[in-house]
Amino acid sequence: MSMAHFKLGDAVVVKPNVKDPDLNIDLGGWQGRISEIKEKDNIICIAWDSLTLKQIPDEIIARCEEEGMDWTRIYLYSDEVERATPRDSEDDVEEAIAMLEERHVWSYLGEQGKRIQAVLDQAEELGDEWSEFEAWENYLQQVLKFPFQAEVSEWQEKGPLRTGAKVTVLEIEEIEDMYGILVSIRYGRRHYVVPLCDLEVVDKSSPNYQPVDDYATWFANR
Repeated sequence: MSMAHFKLGDAVVVKPNVKDPDLNIDLGGWQGRISEIKEKDNIICIAWDSLTLKQIPDEIIARCEEEGMDWTRIYLYSDEVERATPRDSEDDVEEAIAMLEERHVWSYLGEQGKRIQAVLDQAEELGDEWSEFEAWENYLQQVLKFPFQAEVSEWQEKGPLRTGAKVTVLEIEEIEDMYGILVSIRYGRRHYVVPLCDLEVVDKSSPNYQPVDDYATWFANR
């Protein structure tokens, strides 16, 4: 179909056997609305409708997030699509995107993002910070082996601890609103309570390293 037959806002459906040039997946039957027209290049931008967005496989969205690609729209040649009947509203599209963005908020981190999301999926109320802290506490109580050696990785506003100080982590103490999960440590002959997010496990080959690093990454970017 020629470009003259299309206008902004038109509902279109991708013809059979048309593939995404980046992901190499079949887009036949995917539907959306024209959001941009490049007449000189005979190219149109299609913003997917809510039904198409909800059918995109999670692994595809995760890959797009990781590689910095936009999964909500695509540029195709005008002869690769044809007119269609709208199936939803713009509000439906916004709602679907918001839902999927929440589900894939950590996907840009790749495998680490998958591990972080797996912990958050155990929270009683996803999006509630205290509930997510509790999910992390439960997870870390299960996987961490105490005691273990750690290094102070963040500047400390108070106390004798300095960046680079080696400490022994003894146990998880509690959750605090501002600082998250607090742990009991030994530094020299004294005991202190510090935020776990300020520590890095010394032995990178230890099974404790990854869970603590995942938690610290989540805490810094939540």
